[in-house]
Amino acid sequence: MSTDQGNFVDQLRVDDAPKKKKGAGPQISDRRTVPLSHRLKNSWQLYLLLLPAIVWVALFAYWPMYGIQIAFRDFTPVGGLTGSEFVGWKHFEKFLHSYNFWPLLRNTLVLAFYELIAGFPIPIILALALNAVRQKYFSRVVQLITYAPNFISIVVVVGILVMLLDPQTGIVPHAFELLGITPPAFLTDPGWFRHTYVWSGIWQTAGFSAIIYLAALSSVPPELHEAAKVDGASHVRRMWHIDVPAIMPIAVVLMILNVGSIMSVGFEKVLLMQNPLNLTTSQVIDTYVYEVGLKSPIPQYSYATAIGLFRSVVGLILLIAVNSLSRRITKAGLF
Repeated sequence: MSTDQGNFVDQLRVDDAPKKKKGAGPQISDRRTVPLSHRLKNSWQLYLLLLPAIVWVALFAYWPMYGIQIAFRDFTPVGGLTGSEFVGWKHFEKFLHSYNFWPLLRNTLVLAFYELIAGFPIPIILALALNAVRQKYFSRVVQLITYAPNFISIVVVVGILVMLLDPQTGIVPHAFELLGITPPAFLTDPGWFRHTYVWSGIWQTAGFSAIIYLAALSSVPPELHEAAKVDGASHVRRMWHIDVPAIMPIAVVLMILNVGSIMSVGFEKVLLMQNPLNLTTSQVIDTYVYEVGLKSPIPQYSYATAIGLFRSVVGLILLIAVNSLSRRITKAGLF
């Protein structure tokens, strides 16, 4: 039966339609038109919580960039930042034409790419393995054991390496001798420096990095695995077709971040493991900057700053290039 107001179903639709409350805030589409002053006034508590982080970034990330001009001057403490002579690209050209340029660049890139290629897939494999374990107690124990080394200081880690790999008192060389194998010089052989550096770093950070992938795997709907089981998919195929695609966006973002910092090889660890015998492979850009800028009898502040700025620019270019390539191939990127 119909009336002038419509049938019964139409009246229910009208009555059940959501009504806008009086005094409600602007809709999402209208928030862009709200002036900044009104947003600050309405949510000043949230901006107040954000203020310490903004101050920290401004003081320790942006304000020091004022000193970049040292790279373009012959800096002296007497003349200061603005009183020193402006020399333009002199220090950059000096570094690019020095005999140390190619060895430093090669050592830095080889060590960084070795660490990236060897260390990037291991947290993913560890996370997939822990997610596949049905005994949660065993999974938690393994997870605790694997991510606990992340909380050990770099100095302590290098001290452990020295104790284990020392040719006179180390456990590892003695184990090689018991097996009738001549132990390699882990700490002094230039060929073994990279292997020792990279795999000790993987041992320290793989477990903690796996937590990010485990968090992503926890958001995978169980219905997908149940449907795959009904279709007869094995555990390996379910892992490959369900779990791996679920963590790929996060893996891509982490890979881009790792490539962005590829020129900044771990300075502290390299410096602590460095000695005159392995210097041909352990001397990287960061340690060279420390050597010429602070450790040399006559510190070369401008030259060291130019080298550090060159490293940062190369890292930025790599970050932008890898992000663009990732967006074209996988449709996922950092920005």
